[in-house]
Amino acid sequence: QVQLVESGGGLVQPGGSLRLSCAASGFTFSAYAMSWHRQAPGKQRELVAYMATSGHTNYADSVKGRFTISRDNAKNTVFLDMNSLKPEDTAVYYCYADLQIGLWGLGTQVTVSS
Repeated sequence: QVQLVESGGGLVQPGGSLRLSCAASGFTFSAYAMSWHRQAPGKQRELVAYMATSGHTNYADSVKGRFTISRDNAKNTVFLDMNSLKPEDTAVYYCYADLQIGLWGLGTQVTVSS
């Protein structure tokens, strides 16, 4: 079956860095666009970063210059490198695969606090 599993979340201080990973299985990973989204309590889920199969990327304005999405097709894994973290980055982070039915992971918590 198809599956996405996020990892790497945790508690970091403002200005710190974190790397999130999303391991994919059950489908041809290299054939699909991947993206990262986040949802804070009481807020709607928002797109954070997107990567097409071509390697083209897009970022939310709020994270541009601080976050980087990348993918390793040989390892069926997409990454989100987060730098200069701010308290407003606190959220559950989800990865998404653009399959016909849409595929979400269960999320990983990122908390930025001093």
